[in-house]
Amino acid sequence: MGAMQTVTAVAHRGAPYHSRENTLASLRAALALGADAVEIDVRVTRDGVPVLLHDGTLKRLWAHDRPLRSLSADEVRGLTAGGVPTLADALTATDGTRVMIDLPGRADPRAVRQIVGVVHESGARDRVYYCAHAETMLAVRAADASAEIALTWTTLAPPRPGLLDAVRPRWLNYRFALVDRALAARVHRDGYLLSVWTPDTRRSQRRLLGLGVDSITTNRVDLLHTLRSAG
Repeated sequence: MGAMQTVTAVAHRGAPYHSRENTLASLRAALALGADAVEIDVRVTRDGVPVLLHDGTLKRLWAHDRPLRSLSADEVRGLTAGGVPTLADALTATDGTRVMIDLPGRADPRAVRQIVGVVHESGARDRVYYCAHAETMLAVRAADASAEIALTWTTLAPPRPGLLDAVRPRWLNYRFALVDRALAARVHRDGYLLSVWTPDTRRSQRRLLGLGVDSITTNRVDLLHTLRSAG
């Protein structure tokens, strides 16, 4: 019972059923729906400005088939009528709330340093944590020795001890369908917190709450908030 109430409800890209993902409106909607934290995807423009975008191009969300890395922050602003927020703007809009920064795509140590730099300049390092695959998390660890890390892991085989020693994650972050009672027990026994993504049905969220996971990242944070409160 207590575990249900303490699970962290993380809003995946904000509240995409209510507002377009990774926008300030979506982040604000997620917080209004009861999210404890918001997850955002961050990439870097041609001129080194971290902005919120999951895909490598603007095509799916903004109907411009242009790679983000080929555009300046000003060009992105123009093409999206200001719809793609900078990381600095997103951190201001979520002031006081936990933010999970996902770093999609290929690891680029320079981009990682630019992203970590904005987090530090924004005074947000104590409420931000980072998730991605191992190569990118190694770059985050190199950029910030004290960063809080959720190592994304997509197989049942556990991460190698050498990798865990290098990344020093606080969380292991699993695709939700992989998680069963044995995996949850192993993660906790090894001293890590267990984060899962992205269960959106009542049935899958209930199952994970019952397994005692520590954090659930979902597109339906309102549903999770309801189930958790009922638990």
